[in-house]
Amino acid sequence: MAHRTEAQFVTFSLGEEIFAVPVEVVREILDHEDAFKIPHGPDYLLGLRDVRGQGVPVIDLRVRLGMTPTIKTSHTRILVLDVPVETRVLALGLVADRVYEVVPFLQEQIEDAPDIGIQWRSDYISGVVRRNGGFVVIIDLARLFSDSGSALANATRMQHVA
Repeated sequence: MAHRTEAQFVTFSLGEEIFAVPVEVVREILDHEDAFKIPHGPDYLLGLRDVRGQGVPVIDLRVRLGMTPTIKTSHTRILVLDVPVETRVLALGLVADRVYEVVPFLQEQIEDAPDIGIQWRSDYISGVVRRNGGFVVIIDLARLFSDSGSALANATRMQHVA
């Protein structure tokens, strides 16, 4: 029998959509608290949050993906991530409407982003998995934030000031 490879992912929702990130980039999951505002930041950058003595930029992932802004509920969480981007590791807090569970996906379950015949912003999708009658979108965090790395890098540099 061939060796089957699997990876662990943390699943979370933005609205009705289910997303996943690799478990190895998730440092911790926190209750939502308002972030310290940073002037002139991009619209998806909510501000900085102190996480164990480190100023971590908090991102509204819904806005970054072109969705409506997050409306805070008792289920809203912040996933604190260490995302490898180019030559460094970026500490980010991603706001999620709800965090579900850690789930294993076999490599053969992960499909490429769908081709719909037109150009659309799918470069942040590293794959999709069919699950429970729907789909889970696996986010390529490095791609999602590499083109905006300068704004996030500036926010990260400001953590030493805050």
